[in-house]
Amino acid sequence: MPCPMDMPSTSNGLDHYSQRDPSELKELLKDSTAWHAIPLLNYTPLHKLKDQTLVRFRGMIQDMMDPEIYLERYEVKSSDGSKRLQHGQYHDCLKLATGESIDYNAESNVHGERRTLFVVSVPGLNDWTKEHEGKCSPQPKLLSQTQSPNNAKKRTLDDQEAMDVEDDNDTLLKRKCVEGTKSDSSGNSSAAAPAVLGSEYLINSPLPSRPSMACMVKVYEDFDSYKLNSLVDFVGFLSVDPSLDAATIDTEGFDSLSELQATHPSPFLIPRVHAFAVQHLPHANPLLDKSLQQPADASASEDLSQTSVHKDLRMLLKLCLFDDDLAAEYLLSHLISSVYSRSEMQSIGKFSLNICNLPKESLAQYTTKLYQVLELLLPASHYLAMTLETMNTAAFAPKKDYETNKLVSGMLQLAPHTHLVLDETYMQQGKLESNGVLAIQHLAHLINSQELKCDFQYYQIDYHVNIPVLVLSEGRSMLPSDFVLPINADAKAVELLDESLKAAHHYLQPARLQQFRKYLTLARISPFNVSEEHTEMIQQDFVDMRKANAKSNADDLHGLLVLSRLLGIARGKNALDKETWQLATEFEAKRRQRLQALPKSTVQLRN
Repeated sequence: MPCPMDMPSTSNGLDHYSQRDPSELKELLKDSTAWHAIPLLNYTPLHKLKDQTLVRFRGMIQDMMDPEIYLERYEVKSSDGSKRLQHGQYHDCLKLATGESIDYNAESNVHGERRTLFVVSVPGLNDWTKEHEGKCSPQPKLLSQTQSPNNAKKRTLDDQEAMDVEDDNDTLLKRKCVEGTKSDSSGNSSAAAPAVLGSEYLINSPLPSRPSMACMVKVYEDFDSYKLNSLVDFVGFLSVDPSLDAATIDTEGFDSLSELQATHPSPFLIPRVHAFAVQHLPHANPLLDKSLQQPADASASEDLSQTSVHKDLRMLLKLCLFDDDLAAEYLLSHLISSVYSRSEMQSIGKFSLNICNLPKESLAQYTTKLYQVLELLLPASHYLAMTLETMNTAAFAPKKDYETNKLVSGMLQLAPHTHLVLDETYMQQGKLESNGVLAIQHLAHLINSQELKCDFQYYQIDYHVNIPVLVLSEGRSMLPSDFVLPINADAKAVELLDESLKAAHHYLQPARLQQFRKYLTLARISPFNVSEEHTEMIQQDFVDMRKANAKSNADDLHGLLVLSRLLGIARGKNALDKETWQLATEFEAKRRQRLQALPKSTVQLRN
């Protein structure tokens, strides 16, 4: 036996089936209870899992590595001359018994192609999301004293082959790996010896302050269905053989030792999963995720009507926005916005929002306290204080490192529907260095186009993203926005701000939080239609707008269409009606009046 660690039995007996029969396993996994029964690698310590265990890993595709040719089936010769066929699919290591060797020239050998996806747990996942996902993951039993890894039979490396074989000395190999790494970093002072790549570089978290877990997922089919930055839930066979570590590999003949380290990190730092089943996730909200087994207390909250939840949530946001009802409407529209269509020139549905004119007396802690409320509502979000130091030093966009053949992540490489909150109130007087100027350009491009530029040194590639951006600023932001909304702060609400925010947190009891979290996600993915009758009404209104104000343009019409759609969805409607359209035009008129009352800005903005 490779390892005596016990896994919990599943009602469908998944552990009973051979990994050589993935079609049968796939059929079993159509039953959601079978999918739920597989432990999530994201929340299960590796010491509880044995090599070749069925596991799941959920995350965002951060990088796609080069295609790999492997032996799907190969002929094995034994010392007595007998031969047998062995399957290599879903394995990193070719399996050989003592005295056996591989006939690489056998006609029965079959080569296949697989791809390795570098997947990280969703960047910016908020604490409540991780806590709920953890509750949804079945936990394997802890090892007993008699089942400790030191007493187990394990696997080792065959000195005769460049591949792995099964044997009984894996513990010795582990020790050899550790010693090898130490000697590389502090032993021989050869000038040609490469620097040992650090774990932070290898894991490659887009948000270094909130590190992700990484996993190298090997897929065998439908290669074109995987997109960079998309959310996925994989099921496959865990591969944590110590000999996968670059420290154990003979480096002779390798052109780039840095690339070898990057593509062969320690499996105990970055485990491998050979996937045979996948679910592409439409969002990161675990409360509405059918691929998760919901805990018993998850459905305890009372299901209220969408209209009722909308009213309560709008009241909460108003409380947090100095009693400004219009600001609450626009912030709620922002929270449920999503790019739902793309043309050559536009990303349709985006709703980047700049809330400005924040009261000076409340600036000190208001923005962070507002974000603390938002992160309780959203599955994934990130708050960025735009200090000069951050802008001048942080990496915002991914960049290809040709030394290691890795796409080094940047702060803006986020999963769909991860809300980015930019706090411009931290910006001080000083000089933006070249990196800071580039950071502003990346942010502006993200806001305007919902695209992220990846730097491949010799050229750049734009990748589609879906990242709602909220900018908080004292005056108008230097960044572009679809909607700029000056706060109209009530004087008494400014005085009572601390009490209001405390009341907001008190109001967010667990049952109500569950309702708000579900509501925001369901609203974001809700369908919405505009009938032909109302299209004619909109066209006539736009003609009237042009007559009243010659400066009205197609951008104004587009903004009205997006706002009316979100106002309708927020109120539980699935089609535009006259009432919602008039509400949108009324809100836009009020917002523009506020803008005109602001001091003129030297920065040209879309409003």
